[in-house]
Amino acid sequence: MKDVIDVLQLQREKSRQVPAIDYTETENSFIAVRYIFECGIKLDAQPLTIATAAILYHRFFKETDSAGYDSYLIAATTLYLAGKVKDDPLKIRDVINVTHNTLHRGSVPLELGDEYWNMRDAIVQAELLIMRMLKFEVTVVHPHRYLLHYLKSLEGWFPQEEWDKVPLVKASFAFLQDFHFDAAILDYTPQHTAVACINLALQCYGVQVPYTDEADGGVAWYSVFVEDLQKDKLWEIMEKIMEVYEKEPDAK
Repeated sequence: MKDVIDVLQLQREKSRQVPAIDYTETENSFIAVRYIFECGIKLDAQPLTIATAAILYHRFFKETDSAGYDSYLIAATTLYLAGKVKDDPLKIRDVINVTHNTLHRGSVPLELGDEYWNMRDAIVQAELLIMRMLKFEVTVVHPHRYLLHYLKSLEGWFPQEEWDKVPLVKASFAFLQDFHFDAAILDYTPQHTAVACINLALQCYGVQVPYTDEADGGVAWYSVFVEDLQKDKLWEIMEKIMEVYEKEPDAK
């Protein structure tokens, strides 16, 4: 229990101070996904568009060696592609300017010169590469829809005063968002991931779901929603989510 609560504290500390990263100094999958989120927010992309970009990024590098590609070019391209997939179109010029300015902080928007057209061509070619690598299977089934459904159902189990007192919804969605920073999110079904995010929030706040008594071998609350999720698998996913907070560069 202590480890879970410590993770919640880590998340609170990160929310209070999110320093700007010099992306030119570091290049790995965690930082690249943070780059996706930062650029996506600046582009005013929908949350599911940003989540789709992160999943496409992880899926691409699951199929190939990351050393052979510019991770920030792939990240920018997955954002552009995700906008098309989620019917949330992002103008390629906006994507170029935002991703370039985020990578090279303080730079001015690119003029319609050689650098701009080279980057535009690179994104277009990278988009075709990603599509081929993923065999044109770019549709993503997100845990968000299941998370919302499960939380809405759980709300009816709690007295309204108790439900309103603890921010389970906010914490669950925060854990889900943060899990997108790790490629491990690809290893689990959306339903199992949604349950793990809720259960982690329940553990953090020490909340017992009414009408269940899992501690004494009773029926687990999530068995109503998923029948194939074993307790050890659930805790495995929760541990993967917790490990994300240890990967933050300045999490010390």
